Amino acid sequence: MLVGIRRWGILRYLVAAAAGAGWLLLSGVPTGIIETPLYFRMTPVRWWDYPFWVAGAVLVGLLAATYVYRSERGRSEGSQGEKIIGGGVLSVFAIGCPVCNKLVVLALGAGGALRYFAPFQPALGLLSVGLLFYALYARLSNETSCEMRPKGQSGFAEEP
Repeated sequence: MLVGIRRWGILRYLVAAAAGAGWLLLSGVPTGIIETPLYFRMTPVRWWDYPFWVAGAVLVGLLAATYVYRSERGRSEGSQGEKIIGGGVLSVFAIGCPVCNKLVVLALGAGGALRYFAPFQPALGLLSVGLLFYALYARLSNETSCEMRPKGQSGFAEEP
């Protein structure tokens, strides 16, 4: 899998870096990991929020780069969109403030968010990284697999 990444051109690396940096901002500002005057996080950032945040950004960046067209191989089939969206959403839930999340507070209340949801957030982080990693694995596997031709179009001359 990593062999395919090492053969990428400069454009794919630039897209991966830009998408990863974009994900850091897109997920870091609303969750309060990046402090801004726009949002105040009610609970402190925990140590495990940072690895899940960075891992999500790296995987999202690499996934975005797999969508860049490669002229020598053609387009990679299989979007893995459900896994990418699911992994991204779970990543935000995993690193966000449990009390600041209106959906969680609505479902569990503020006390329930701290008592039940906050201890579950590392599991959400692992699940999100797992989904993103699987989507990347599937995209890269499709990229390096052999090209399939329709039946009867093998490229060899047909015998009479």
